[in-house]
Amino acid sequence: MTASSRSYVDIVAFSGNAHRPSRSRSLAELIAQRIRARIYARVRQFDILDASPGLGAALAREQLTPEALAIVEAVEQADLLVVASPVYKGSYTGLFKHFFDFVDATALIGKPVVIAATGGGPRHSLVVEHQLRPLFGFFSALTIPTSIYAEDKSFDGLEQVDPGILARIDLAASQAAVLVSAQRQHRLPGPDETPAAPEADAYTDRIGDTPLRIRT
Repeated sequence: MTASSRSYVDIVAFSGNAHRPSRSRSLAELIAQRIRARIYARVRQFDILDASPGLGAALAREQLTPEALAIVEAVEQADLLVVASPVYKGSYTGLFKHFFDFVDATALIGKPVVIAATGGGPRHSLVVEHQLRPLFGFFSALTIPTSIYAEDKSFDGLEQVDPGILARIDLAASQAAVLVSAQRQHRLPGPDETPAAPEADAYTDRIGDTPLRIRT
């Protein structure tokens, strides 16, 4: 089923945790559910453990196990992504990056992505901006302006209880819902679709079948 034929928004939440229970997995789930509360959507959740052990042993996409490949394809085909990772040694986990190395370079173009991370303290808070946002910038994904970083003390067990972080989650969820709803109303051309040639004095882009003309 293609994105354009689905009546619901397909949200995939993926987290880079290598163990369970996990605050990163819990945070990704919370964000996805807050988005789901705003739009008609299905949420599917995966983490590194769901793709293991076939993920770490693979050096090429064709070496992935069927289970790991199915998760890669779920990420590629989703309408909206929520990604979260614990911070290890100042960055997202190695297997988190290894997973996205198998994602097709064109599969996330224009895809809304909410980025989040968890860590032991405030010194890791810029990981979302300095590590995660550039990663999805490479894919030409549309990262939501509001990112979420949650340190350990903001959780009560696996439950996020910090009012400031919960407010950021709600803001990011609203931004994601507005963006994905607009995309479904005005379908953007895919990476393999070529718009009609513009006139010599105009730059033309397209949203759906409506040209946007910007005079030069």
